Amino acid sequence: MADSGWSGTRLRRRDLLASGAALLAVAAAPVTYASKRRAPNIIVILCDDLGYGDIEPTGGRLIKTPNINKMAAQGTLFTNYYAAANLCTPSRAGLLTGRYPIRTGLGYQVILQNDERGLPLSEVTIPEALKPAGYATALFGKWHLGHRGPAWPPTNHGFDRFFGIPYSHDMSPLSLFDVDAKGKVQQEPVVYSELQQRFYAEAERFIDANADRPFFVELALSAPHLPEYPHPPFQKQSSAGAYGDVVTEIDDLVGRLLAKLKALKLEHDTLVVFTSDNGPWFEGATGGLRQRKGGGGYDGGYRVPMIAYWPGVVPAGRTTDAITSAIDFLPTFCSLAGMPPPPGVALDGRDVSALMTGRASVSPHDELLLFDNEDVVGVRTQRWAFIDSDYYRGRLFPTDAKYPQLYDMMVDPSQSYSFADRQPEVLADMRARLARARATFAPFKSATIPAAFARPAPALQD
Repeated sequence: MADSGWSGTRLRRRDLLASGAALLAVAAAPVTYASKRRAPNIIVILCDDLGYGDIEPTGGRLIKTPNINKMAAQGTLFTNYYAAANLCTPSRAGLLTGRYPIRTGLGYQVILQNDERGLPLSEVTIPEALKPAGYATALFGKWHLGHRGPAWPPTNHGFDRFFGIPYSHDMSPLSLFDVDAKGKVQQEPVVYSELQQRFYAEAERFIDANADRPFFVELALSAPHLPEYPHPPFQKQSSAGAYGDVVTEIDDLVGRLLAKLKALKLEHDTLVVFTSDNGPWFEGATGGLRQRKGGGGYDGGYRVPMIAYWPGVVPAGRTTDAITSAIDFLPTFCSLAGMPPPPGVALDGRDVSALMTGRASVSPHDELLLFDNEDVVGVRTQRWAFIDSDYYRGRLFPTDAKYPQLYDMMVDPSQSYSFADRQPEVLADMRARLARARATFAPFKSATIPAAFARPAPALQD
């Protein structure tokens, strides 16, 4: 169930986008920066299942990430950044729409091979929101927001070009697709050890071809999601097994991208964001955070690395602990492009451009909501985290009645010790926040679980 408020055809939605931009542009407050461009290029590097502790800037030690280190040293590191969900499909839906995934109908689990679900065409995505500002848009890598019906391919959602795979690389059958804005589709077999290299190479070609106009690129790597397929030059190059080899390969791609922008003299015109869709699965490091991918509302599944890089605009060598989320990308990118947010859309994200550019130090969020599938199970404020459920014997178990879990994130970021007995007023406030959130989002819950989960899920590849 979605509440975009934009019923009708896609043509009507695009007309609304264009007219809304024209009417409201004067209200936008774009960031001013020394550039020949009116609007910046924007690149989102989205890793798959990369943990908070897998890179050196956020405390990783086993895997060397010199290029990501350089990016952090020349940009701003966000230490309290949350993915839009603790699983892949809902997380990607939240990132692209600026909305909690439950609003899009994709809040439950992930899309499987036999799944009919997909991102509704009524949803306004980042590329669609940026189109009125003249952006060329492309997605290279993993989609995982629907591979059947109108949700497929991604060019139905504002991307001019898609080169990638429909879902995770542990799902089959798997092919590599190349789709242009006219809907022409080419398909080829997958060579797993070359996937990340192919994604990057096509992204670089797109950047070359659109260097004279603003562009939005999502480089959605399918790694380090298991199983690992490191490119041969990176095999056995890490102290952290094949997983570390793949992260080393990702680090090399980051270095190549930043070097490419510099060679094109675009580094001062381009915002690059590096992050992950959720925490690590069976391998990878949470950096001491509790739980992992899919693990309820705890930070190990939700809190992931995030670095913003834009020389001359985003402060270098800065770290911020202000709470932020992937749902902030859409309103933030609109602001940076001098655009208003899409009219008629209930956004949960906030414009964090002032925080990103160092003009502010406090988050615009009073709270972030944490979901497990379609259930609100936690609330995070700047200081406190309240989680009312945990997994026990394979099911989500309500804990609040007997064991209230109120964590002081300034004292105990590992979420190991509850302060509920010492902070009764804070506990009451957080319980009230959770109750309000559940009441707000209850109408969006699915009446039944998706049909793909009504029968046994396909086995993972060996």
